[in-house]
Amino acid sequence: MDAVIQERVNTWANGNYDQATKEAIANMQANNQDELADAFYKSLEFGTGGLRGIMGVGTNRINKYTIGMATQGFANYLKKNYPAETIKMAIGHDSRNNSRFFAETTANVFAANGIKVYLFEALRPTPELSFAIRHLGCKGGVVCTASHNPKEYNGYKAYWNDGGQLVPPHDKNVIKEVEAVTSIDDVKWTGGEMNISIMGKEMDDAYLKMVKGLSVYPEVIAKQHDLKIVYTPIHGTGITLVPQVLKDFGFTNVTVVEEQSVPDGNFPTVIYPNPEESETMSIGLSKAKALDADILLGTDPDADRVGIGVKNHKGEWVLMNGNQTAVLAFAYMLEARKAKGIAQPNDMVITTIVTTEMINALAAANDVACYNVLTGFKWIAELIKEKEQQENYVIGGEESFGLMIGDQIRDKDAISAVALMCEMAAYAKEQGKTLFEKMIELYQQYGFYYENLISITKKGMNGQKEIADMMDGFRNNPPATIDGAQVVQLLDYELQKGSNPSNGETWPILLPKSNVLQFITADGSKISARPSGTEPKIKFYFSVKSTLANKADFDVVYAELEQKIKRIIVDMHLQ
Repeated sequence: MDAVIQERVNTWANGNYDQATKEAIANMQANNQDELADAFYKSLEFGTGGLRGIMGVGTNRINKYTIGMATQGFANYLKKNYPAETIKMAIGHDSRNNSRFFAETTANVFAANGIKVYLFEALRPTPELSFAIRHLGCKGGVVCTASHNPKEYNGYKAYWNDGGQLVPPHDKNVIKEVEAVTSIDDVKWTGGEMNISIMGKEMDDAYLKMVKGLSVYPEVIAKQHDLKIVYTPIHGTGITLVPQVLKDFGFTNVTVVEEQSVPDGNFPTVIYPNPEESETMSIGLSKAKALDADILLGTDPDADRVGIGVKNHKGEWVLMNGNQTAVLAFAYMLEARKAKGIAQPNDMVITTIVTTEMINALAAANDVACYNVLTGFKWIAELIKEKEQQENYVIGGEESFGLMIGDQIRDKDAISAVALMCEMAAYAKEQGKTLFEKMIELYQQYGFYYENLISITKKGMNGQKEIADMMDGFRNNPPATIDGAQVVQLLDYELQKGSNPSNGETWPILLPKSNVLQFITADGSKISARPSGTEPKIKFYFSVKSTLANKADFDVVYAELEQKIKRIIVDMHLQ
C-alpha cells in the first residue's frame, strides 16, 4: 500500500477515534485492501460548496470526524471574520441516514467554539435553512444533505450571512481554515451545549407566510381550488411543508403518494432520489394517471428541486424537463405580474450559462433585464446582493430542476416552486388549457428551444484524471464544426476568455473562473461541457433551436430537434 495512505490509516487506527471506527479499519485491513485504499487515498475535499461524499470510515468519507474538522475550520474563520460580534449560526438536515447525527455534531462543534446555534428540531427542507439565516440575522448556516445523490452519500453545505452558499472570498478562505485543521484533536467537540437553541414551528410559520406572499393570482386558485394535485416527497423533507403550503394557497384536492411519503434515507422505492429521473417519478405518474390528475409534482430529499408531470397535447402523461419547468415559471411570473399591474420597471431575472436561452428571449420580449451567471444558486444569490439596491429581483432558476422565487431566500426552493407550479396549472386551467399547451404557445412566441443533457461517470481513483483529460482535449483541440455548423464562439470560463475561431477575435468573460467550456455554432446550437463539483462525472448540455409556426407542427419540429442533438453527440464522439 502507498506510504501516504498507510500513514493516514495508522493515524486513524491509533489516534483518539472511537472503537467502532478502529474495528472497521481493522476489518478492511484484513478483508478489503481496495476499499481501505479508496477510503484513505485522499482527504475528502472541502469544496466551494462544502463537503459531499460516501458515508463511512476514512479521510475520503463523510463521518463524524470529517464533519467535525470541517466545522472547526468554518468556526475558526467566522471568529476571525467577526472578532467583536456575537456569531449566530443556523443548522438543518434532510432525511438521509445519519443526517441528524451529523447536524448535531456540527451544532456541538460550533457551540463549543462559543457560537450561538439555532438547530432545527427535526428534518426540514434546505430552503427553510436559507430563510432562517436571514430571518434570525445569522452569520451563516450549515445543512447536512447530499441533495439528490444516491443513498450512500451525505454532505455538508455551508452558507454565509445572506442565506446563500459561500462565494468568494469566503469560500476559499473557509477552505484554507478547514485545511489547517489537520487533526481531530484540534476540534472542540463538546462543552457549549448551553449555546444551542432548538427551532421548529415558529420558523415554519414565518417561512410559510413568506411563501404565501409569492402568490400572484389567489383569486384564480379560489375558483380552481379543486385542481387535482398529486405530490411525492420521494422519502424526503418535502412532506414537512408541501401539504401545508398547498393548503395555505387554497388547494383542496391534494393526493400525497403514500409509498414515498415517509422520510427514509434508504429511499426504498427508487434507485436515485432525484425528480430528474423518470424512474423516480414513475409511482407518482401511475397515481396521477389513475386519478386523472391535473399535475404531478415531486421533490428531492432536501426539497430544493422539483420535477413536474402533466398531460401533453395528446392527453398522455409526460415529465417536463428542468428547462421547460423554468421557462413556464419565468413566463408566468413576468406575464402575470404585468397583467396584474405589479410589474416594476426595474424588475430583473437571473438564469445560468447552461440553462435554456429561451429565458433570455422571453425576458427581452417583456423588457425585463436578464442576467446569466455560473451554474449554482450561490451565484444567483450573489448577484441579487450586488444589485438589490438598484433592481427588483423576481425569479431565478437553472436547468437542473431548481427555482428561486422572490428574494426572501437565497437558495433554490422546491416548496415555493411546488406552490407556484400549482398556481400556474390553475391559471392555465382557468383559461381552458394545460401547462403543456401553454409551453407550446411559448415555443410559438419565443422560438422552439430544445435541450438535453448527458452525464459521463468516471469512478475510482483515476476518475477525476480521466475527466480532466477529456476537458483538456476539448480545450486544446476544439471542434471547428459541430453537426456541419461552424463554431463561431468558443467560451472558456476557466481562462475567462471568449473567442471566434473563424476570425481570431477574442473578448473577456466577466464571470468568476469555472471549469466550463461552451461551443456556440452558426445555427444557434449551444454545447456546454462541465465537470461536476460534487460527483465523479462530466456533464454535457445541448441546446438547439428552431421555429414553430403552427401548433400542429409541434411533433415534427420536436423530432427534428431531438435528432439534431443525437447527431451532435455522435459528432463530438461522446458515445
